[in-house]
Amino acid sequence: MSDNFIIRSAQPDDTETIFSLIQGLAEYEKLSHAVTGNSQLLHQHLFGERQYIEAILAQLQNKIVGFALFFPNYSTFLTKPGIYIEDIFVLPEYRRQGIGKALLSKVAQIAIERDCGRLEWSVLDWNLPAQKFYVSMGASILEDWRICRVSEKDLSQLANQK
Repeated sequence: MSDNFIIRSAQPDDTETIFSLIQGLAEYEKLSHAVTGNSQLLHQHLFGERQYIEAILAQLQNKIVGFALFFPNYSTFLTKPGIYIEDIFVLPEYRRQGIGKALLSKVAQIAIERDCGRLEWSVLDWNLPAQKFYVSMGASILEDWRICRVSEKDLSQLANQK
């Protein structure tokens, strides 16, 4: 376990690096073809007038080696805000050093500071190493729930339904 890394909030000049890590995550998940965005939009959403997302980074010396990107959600049953982690990723060569744990722990600390009732994220069904890691950190994998998604190309069709 390395104690040489720090966890810090993303800054505007980190955007290109974060986008590069997103591309690395997509490659790991065999979803590179699904990355259609760009670093300019990412920058706007992280640091623009309306901030849709937040990110924290794991930095080892001067190199960013991992990140967590998240945004608020809400539980009507709890009547409390929550946090949804869209992505958490550590470069493969820097895994097993406590970096993923530190990223997840930091987002949990942020959730507590904001009086959130939940911290949630998704994991691919084939990604057994990640599932084992998340369970070891105290997460439950909800077997009865499935993610529903309407992608950008189908949003107009849904919006125009009567």
